Amino acid sequence: MRIARKRIARMTRIGWWIGSRVMLLTALGVVPAASGLPRLRLDPPRAPAPSPSVVGIHTRVTDEVDPARIYRTFQMARAMGADWVVEFFPWPYLERAPGRFDWSHSDLRIFLARREGLRVIARLGMVPTWARPWRAPATYLGPEAVLPFARFAAAFAARYRDQVAALVIWNEPNLYIEWGDRPPDPAFFVAVMRAVYQEVKAAAPEVPVLAGGPAPTLEDSPRAMNDLRFLREVYAQGIAAYLDGWAMHPYGFGNPPEEPPDPGRLNFRRVELMRAIMQGYGDDRPIYITETGWNESPEYDHGLPPEVRADYTVRAYEYARRNWPWCPVVAMWALRYPWREDPVLEGYAFLDLDFRPRPVYEAVRRYTHGERSIDTNR
Repeated sequence: MRIARKRIARMTRIGWWIGSRVMLLTALGVVPAASGLPRLRLDPPRAPAPSPSVVGIHTRVTDEVDPARIYRTFQMARAMGADWVVEFFPWPYLERAPGRFDWSHSDLRIFLARREGLRVIARLGMVPTWARPWRAPATYLGPEAVLPFARFAAAFAARYRDQVAALVIWNEPNLYIEWGDRPPDPAFFVAVMRAVYQEVKAAAPEVPVLAGGPAPTLEDSPRAMNDLRFLREVYAQGIAAYLDGWAMHPYGFGNPPEEPPDPGRLNFRRVELMRAIMQGYGDDRPIYITETGWNESPEYDHGLPPEVRADYTVRAYEYARRNWPWCPVVAMWALRYPWREDPVLEGYAFLDLDFRPRPVYEAVRRYTHGERSIDTNR
């Protein structure tokens, strides 16, 4: 999901504050009060599903500072029936100076997610000020910062090696905004993956490393590269040696989830075209869908009525379950935002800011609890 520059700047500022506010968890299962934050009483831990379903959600508590709201977010994800969550762990939040780490907030999030029996997929990205040029955007990863980023990823993997299901490296690398307003560069992305993969495997070889998937787009310009073209180019550059799978983002764009894939259309099953490109290069590794979904905002060109969005979402989970054995998870964007967003972005939320469920949340809960049958003859 693309984030406006002012939102990235806000996230970076909040990140410094988060680390100074969150205290370590105690062995008694209580988050202690700190700087006015409430004590957090935890329910008994829930075991993860022995055979997880494909149902996942992007939880977006990266910038949530209240442990109670973080905990409630993960509780509601599990209550909906999700077995997986995707969480973003920005490099600037965790390594404030070279080699000086603050893991307090990431420890809290991962602890609380796992306490609810959720499998955590951790996305890593953004660049701290000390690792990028003066006044460069937070997404500016220059060649000189590739090895420091790779070493950060290795430190993260080593710390959470038995607590995360996979690492996702970078985000939508076919967009200029994800490279600090520089044109997409498939060769550079392969260089990033090479460095990260080698460092992570040396530190925690059992942790799966996923390449951050391209944004779904038909555009070819200095601002964006067609996602299918980007995938072909990174394979031609040898990326297959530096990943354990992909994290893809096949958004629905108002189209039903069963709509057949077409190179000239953006839809949920476009991921099948990505899969075909991978197999053409002899790569049969899994695709983790870490972002997808439909939007219910009337201000969005592809916005849908809430009931239609809910129906498409459930049908997407079911389609993947039945037809994509190579896809372990479909994580929708996004459960809830920690602040009031613009109307279009809020159109993706499953919960309102005050945690009130929207129709899509209730539809998925009914589906995962066996209260709704799915018409598979579509």
